[in-house]
Amino acid sequence: MSELTHFNAAGEAHMVDVGGKGATERAAVAEGIITMKPETLALILSGGHRKGDVLGIARIAGIMASKRTADLVPLCHPIALTHVGLEFEPLTSGRGIRCVATAMTLGPTGVEMEALTVVQVALLTIYDMCKAVDRGMVMEGIGLLKKSGGKSGEWRREDHQESVSGL
Repeated sequence: MSELTHFNAAGEAHMVDVGGKGATERAAVAEGIITMKPETLALILSGGHRKGDVLGIARIAGIMASKRTADLVPLCHPIALTHVGLEFEPLTSGRGIRCVATAMTLGPTGVEMEALTVVQVALLTIYDMCKAVDRGMVMEGIGLLKKSGGKSGEWRREDHQESVSGL
């Protein structure tokens, strides 16, 4: 196991110095699920929610959040994102939605935190927009699926299965 990089030799928290690292193409894909009543999912998918297009608004919220990751996570570097994408898939059980987010950059540090932030905020937005009809929604399974670029190269979560969309 590697050492924790956000602590110096004295054990104090610090921002990792990435100044000497070369800029490489980097990408990260994260996912999360929000479970809900089947009626809530049907309302979202039909576009019948009185607050509007739930998934469209959640997509915009996630993209906006990606650009604020360094403001939310204290030791995260602010980075220039080159692409952020979100996909939503209804679960085959009819009881929820899977969110998959991709973040990309050309720089000296990765975009895992940005991809994870996109998922979290998109799912929170779905919850916020639908809580009046279903306060029992649960966000779960939030995690990194894969990353590429940088010194450590490619990484893929061992239990990750490709989705229908190919992510």
